[in-house]
Amino acid sequence: VLTVQETLENALSKVANSPVSLMCAGRTDAGVHACGQVVHFDTQAERSMKAWVMGANINLPHDVSVSWAKVMPAHFHARFKAIARRYRYVIYHDQSRPAHLNEEITWNHRPLDAERMAEAAQHLVGVHDFSAFRAGQCQAKSPIKEVHHLRVTRHGKMIVLDIRAGAFLHHMVRNIAG
Repeated sequence: VLTVQETLENALSKVANSPVSLMCAGRTDAGVHACGQVVHFDTQAERSMKAWVMGANINLPHDVSVSWAKVMPAHFHARFKAIARRYRYVIYHDQSRPAHLNEEITWNHRPLDAERMAEAAQHLVGVHDFSAFRAGQCQAKSPIKEVHHLRVTRHGKMIVLDIRAGAFLHHMVRNIAG
């Protein structure tokens, strides 16, 4: 199965008329949708920013799209210049599973108390050892991460976990949401 990165590299390679290799600000787990992902690549091809965006999008499947493009200085690196990453984890809380958005949100029919979840979440804000929230195959050098904010809010049947940090461990957000 092609990754989103490979799919985007293939589309941009067509626009550049030569192979393009991307560097991404972050990686997402399977089943997680990235919004606002920043990538960079080096190329000798000269195109307008509009041509990069439109050309990429015409060569991408309907579930992947490029929003903007910008020439960056040579020292820019999408991964190492990123100051934060952010996840929004959405739980549909109802007795019946949703027919809409079923691949973009999780469903839980058991009792959930969003206010208590929000209160508990505040204990994870700051610098902590998140070993208990990492996947067994996590390759991060250190489990110490700084969570800038972690908010849990209810919007009707939706409970939204909004978390921002400089970096995350493998499955960290998924495990926190669990």
